[in-house]
Amino acid sequence: MRKVHVIGIGAGDPRHMTVQAIEALNAVDAIFLLDKGEEKSDLVHIREAICARFLTNPACRRVTAASPPRDASGDYRAGVAAWHEEKARLYAGLIRDELGEDESGAFLVWGDPALYDSTLRILDKIRHEGSLAFETVVIPGISAAQALAAAHRIPLNRIGEPVQFTTGRQLLKSMPLAADSVVFLDSGEALTTIPADGLHIWWGAYLGTEDEVLISGRFAEVRDDILRLRREKRAAKGWIMDIYLLQRVRPA
Repeated sequence: MRKVHVIGIGAGDPRHMTVQAIEALNAVDAIFLLDKGEEKSDLVHIREAICARFLTNPACRRVTAASPPRDASGDYRAGVAAWHEEKARLYAGLIRDELGEDESGAFLVWGDPALYDSTLRILDKIRHEGSLAFETVVIPGISAAQALAAAHRIPLNRIGEPVQFTTGRQLLKSMPLAADSVVFLDSGEALTTIPADGLHIWWGAYLGTEDEVLISGRFAEVRDDILRLRREKRAAKGWIMDIYLLQRVRPA
């Protein structure tokens, strides 16, 4: 039976690759590289750098395919569902056409496959449709949340207290902040809109890459700096991936 490895490659630094990830990389017959276009070519280049550094299996094939874009113009959930349908067709075609019955392939997933990535969800959808049989193998990776905490030299949680992982969209719905929160996938709207008083922020973008930038402090005092830097970096590179931790400031 075919096997599909979903390998977490970390948040941008090739050194985030674990021994388990490197071993899996060299055990597969094909590596699927998804190209998101010129604007996000850095994301492919980092994957290629990982292969150049760690791939020692000369028989392993690299297969590049264009990743379908998400239509963000309409309803969010409907747009994501349609996008996942397109990705499912693409992934199924890669698995069916590029792997023999007893071969294995790998998708290289940014960060960790279990945290704000849909590769596993899409593969489950393909398998449940019943037209293509394969086994999924998951290799965990260093997530952006871990990279953020390491870069700022902080723990994510306070003693005896929870920390929630959420998105910018959901953060806007949950104010005032009920729990310390690690925020993924903020288009900038939550950073711009949420009340800043009583919050401390640790923010980072392009974590683990040579373009990494970090800001921390009282949110009310540093928000304008974050938003300005975010605009400048996005304009310069054409894309941005950032993440932040918000904590409620307590009285002394």
